[in-house]
Amino acid sequence: QVRLVESGGGLVQAGGSLRLSCAASGSIFNAYAMGWYRQAPGKQRELVARINSGGTTNYLDSVKGRFTASRDNAKNTVYLQMNSLKPEDTGVYYCNVVINLVGYWGQGTQVTVSS
Repeated sequence: QVRLVESGGGLVQAGGSLRLSCAASGSIFNAYAMGWYRQAPGKQRELVARINSGGTTNYLDSVKGRFTASRDNAKNTVYLQMNSLKPEDTGVYYCNVVINLVGYWGQGTQVTVSS
């Protein structure tokens, strides 16, 4: 059973912050890179942050300096700290892991940023 559960989304004003969490079903995920994606209504899902098993991160250009991905392997959880939020950051945020070419996704958590 592979299960990812996102939480922490909500409604925030521009300039505010949110911290998203993704809880994984087991320690197996500690050995894999994890990704944070987002999808606005009617738009393609896009990768916003990636964190490998050692904690090295990569970010979508538009979120660099504002978003920080991290992981706590002991808790089987990855995080996305989002600061200085903009209306353009609005969307459903998903956690993802790829194992043997198969992508696993959580249910998503809604982030809405008002202007």
